[in-house]
Amino acid sequence: MGAKGASEDGDRRIGRRALIVGGLAAAAGTAALARDELARLWWRLPGVDKPRTPGAVDFAGARWVAASDANWRGADRPDDFRIDMVVVHVTQGSLDSAVRAFQDPGHKAAAHYIVGKDGRITQMIRELDVAYHAGNRDYNERSVGIEHEGFVDRPEDFTAEMYAASARLTAGICARYGIPVDRKHIIGHVEVPGTDHTDPGPHWDWDRYMQLVRRAATVRAAPSGSPSPTAR
Repeated sequence: MGAKGASEDGDRRIGRRALIVGGLAAAAGTAALARDELARLWWRLPGVDKPRTPGAVDFAGARWVAASDANWRGADRPDDFRIDMVVVHVTQGSLDSAVRAFQDPGHKAAAHYIVGKDGRITQMIRELDVAYHAGNRDYNERSVGIEHEGFVDRPEDFTAEMYAASARLTAGICARYGIPVDRKHIIGHVEVPGTDHTDPGPHWDWDRYMQLVRRAATVRAAPSGSPSPTAR
């Protein structure tokens, strides 16, 4: 599950004005900042928010339950921060307990998605926003976090329905942002530098998962009307 505590992300909208003023001054003084880069900073100006549609989801079929705004920060990804990674987590509890934690402003952490044992997907933060899930600011800014209901020491929690749904979700994320479907870009929380988390743990079947993600990516890429790959 996402690490707890504000210090692990280190950015709670602090310093935005300084960033803008400093960035614009540098651009005016040296012309080193390109015009399109300046355009990407508009949403950071005080009082400016990117338009949002209440309840909108990035993955068709997901249910929307909003996380506390203390557990994420508004962004305009991938325009301001590239998205080049998916981070796999395990909740260490039930889906409902994870939802409650991510709705709690005192938790100071949340992931974009939670996948249940039954394969149902809950989205709590938009992909364009930065979720505090990885315990590393750089990784937060460049990744989408997916929690999975269960416990790392209970392999029976990782059901076929969960693997299949999560694989479709990850394949969709990779397709949207041009993320390579490989283990350099689809990683576990344990692989994030500086974290003390162990999830998804030794019972998460990476070979099975990556095969499912690749298969889902192939199906997404197949032209309309083409036969889908034979399931194995």
